[in-house]
Amino acid sequence: MIYWMNGMIAWINFGVLIASTIVFTYFYLTSVRPGDLERKMGERAYRISTANRIVSALFLAIAVANYVIYIFHPLRIPALTRFPWPYWVSALAGGILAIPSIYLLGRGTIDAGKGSLIVSKDQKPYGGIYNSIRHPQAAGELICWFVLAFFFNSPFLAIYSVVWIPIIIWISLAEEKDLI
Repeated sequence: MIYWMNGMIAWINFGVLIASTIVFTYFYLTSVRPGDLERKMGERAYRISTANRIVSALFLAIAVANYVIYIFHPLRIPALTRFPWPYWVSALAGGILAIPSIYLLGRGTIDAGKGSLIVSKDQKPYGGIYNSIRHPQAAGELICWFVLAFFFNSPFLAIYSVVWIPIIIWISLAEEKDLI
């Protein structure tokens, strides 16, 4: 009974991970074009974009929680349960990747200020790291998925982390369209 239940939890977690990834993407994409939306509905476009950004952040947090739950309830796919090398190799890879990830996420968030979550018409172009890297938070977030996969020693999560590559690119390109 318990074995069956663990398998069920794993599949539910995987389903929620997929759903949260899709919902995050949808709401984030709807939050990055307030200029277009403003032409259709006026000033309230920025409040709607902010609400969408906050909802997207909640679903991003759910996806992170799904990664954590996966450690305790992995899908029963033997080849994807653990990396074939000792854990310290995975931890080292995760640690090395964590350095640029944390820096890009942290510096990008500091330099963007509340603009990371609050969409405003009065938002000025960001300085700091944004003078060198166009989307530092997106780059840091993308690396972070692989950091988690390595720290959790999970080839399945490493493979799933590849899903985030086109999503982050899509989001970054959508943000660019509104900035131009």
